Amino acid sequence: MHTRRSFLASASLLPLAGCLSAPSAGTPTSGLPGGNDSAGKTRPEGTGGPAVTLASVDDEPDFPLDIEVTVTEPVATEDHPPGLAVEITNEGDETVAIGEARAAVFEYQYSEGGYLALLPADGEYAAEPGCWRLTEGVGTTDDYLTVTLEPGASHASDLELYAAGVEADACLPVGEHRFATTIARYPDPDDLGAGESVDWGFSVLLE
Repeated sequence: MHTRRSFLASASLLPLAGCLSAPSAGTPTSGLPGGNDSAGKTRPEGTGGPAVTLASVDDEPDFPLDIEVTVTEPVATEDHPPGLAVEITNEGDETVAIGEARAAVFEYQYSEGGYLALLPADGEYAAEPGCWRLTEGVGTTDDYLTVTLEPGASHASDLELYAAGVEADACLPVGEHRFATTIARYPDPDDLGAGESVDWGFSVLLE
C-alpha cells in the first residue's frame, strides 16, 4: 500500500532533450541508430542501440533490506529500449515503510552526469525509436510516497533506459554510467520521523 506525504504540490519535470550541457571531452557518446560504430563497434549488429550490462552493484545496506537489480532487456532495438528491474525485499521480522517509494526502486532517476534516465516501463514517453532519446519532458509530482512492506514482502519496478538529451543528435551514450538514490526505512510505518536511510546505487555499462 502506498502512502502519500504531500510536501510540495508543484510538478517536477525531466529536462527537455538538449537542455543539458554537452558532455565534456572524453565522455563517450553514441551516434545515430543503425549499424556498428566504425571505431569501437559499440552497436551489436541488427539492433538499434548498445547492449547494457551491470558493471557494479553496491553492498547491501546495514539494515535488513535486500536490493536486487537485474537486466531484463539487454539490447536496445527499434521496438524497445534496454530494460532493468529493481526489487527491494523486507528481510526483517517487522513491518516497515520504505521511502521515497518511486526513487527507492529508481523510477525517474538520472545517471550521474544526467546522460541517462530510468523510467517506469509501463509509461509512454516521447522518444525516438531505436535511438531512445527523450524528445519531451516527463512529469512527476514532488509528493513523498512510501510503501509498507510486511516481513518477506517486496516492492519492485520494471524500468526502461532512455538517453536524456545530452546532445541534439545523441542516442544512448556508450560507456559506464552510475545511478544512485537514497532509500529510507521506517520501523514504524505511521511515524516517518524515526527512520534510517542509505545512499545506494549501481553502475551500468553500455557498449
